[in-house]
Amino acid sequence: METVVSGIRSTGKLHLGNYYGALSNFVKMQEEYNCFFFIADLHSLTTHPTPGDLSRTVRQVVVEYLAAGIDPEKSTIYVQSDVPQVAELYLYMNMNAYLGELERATAFKDKVRANPDNVNAGLLTYPVLMACDILIHHATKVPVGKDQEQHLEMTRTFGNRFNRLYDVDYFKESFAFSYSNKLVKIPGLDGQGKMGKSNGDASCVYLSDSPEVIRKKVMRAVSDSGPTVENQPKPESIQNLFDLMKVVSSADTYTHFDDLYNKCAIRYGDFKKQLAEDMVIATEPVRSRIEEISANEEYVRKVIQLGAEKAAASADRTIKDVREIIGLKKI
Repeated sequence: METVVSGIRSTGKLHLGNYYGALSNFVKMQEEYNCFFFIADLHSLTTHPTPGDLSRTVRQVVVEYLAAGIDPEKSTIYVQSDVPQVAELYLYMNMNAYLGELERATAFKDKVRANPDNVNAGLLTYPVLMACDILIHHATKVPVGKDQEQHLEMTRTFGNRFNRLYDVDYFKESFAFSYSNKLVKIPGLDGQGKMGKSNGDASCVYLSDSPEVIRKKVMRAVSDSGPTVENQPKPESIQNLFDLMKVVSSADTYTHFDDLYNKCAIRYGDFKKQLAEDMVIATEPVRSRIEEISANEEYVRKVIQLGAEKAAASADRTIKDVREIIGLKKI
């Protein structure tokens, strides 16, 4: 059985984009693969979260993983910092990662431009830590978006470089993996681009949002004054709302409002009300589970402990091998 590894930064609540773009596939993957799903709290340290925020968001992501249907008996759900072997491998791999290649990483250059006052070493070596998250479990499949494919290429580079340096055939190559042939892009409510926390809470519909909050967010979503010519192309802000409707509503509902738009007869108030209600219905099962699981502190603690044990057992085998290969042997 091949191994899959995927992590998510503990930067807050999960939204529809996380659910339809990743979590719903994770639930299916766990039936066919050896899956490790982790909460990347070490990665989050590059933005210096407060201790209270960090611990709260880590727990929230664990709860929402479980609520989405990831089974801790079938998959390994763990917190990155609970597996110190990852940090140890990160140290060893940093010895074989070079400044030039790290500075050329597109994500690093983007972060430098966006946050010139917070260019820390963690940002520079982010691809090394990501590589170690994958290599520590010898994963061959990694569900990543286009923006992470360069980091995955660097993972192969670091693993192969280790193999050549120590004349071993130890680390396997890992490749981008999409469980579904149909990639789902979930747009935000702000009229531009995909749904993401970086665009603000108003752009995101979170899995834990109450029905009232969802309705308010959707009714305030960016739109325009309406079509003026039959069958005219939809502007991005309107197309985004129709794309959301395609995901959460029935095909008949989508066709009904699409026809109204093409006839210049659409009323955005009615359209948004329907979209909001369908979002409320679509998120209800997960939302109820979030409330139920979040209230069960002992269960959440047990899941985190079980995941730490399973992930550490896998990682410990790798670290023992790596120490021996490098020559760090007890005398």
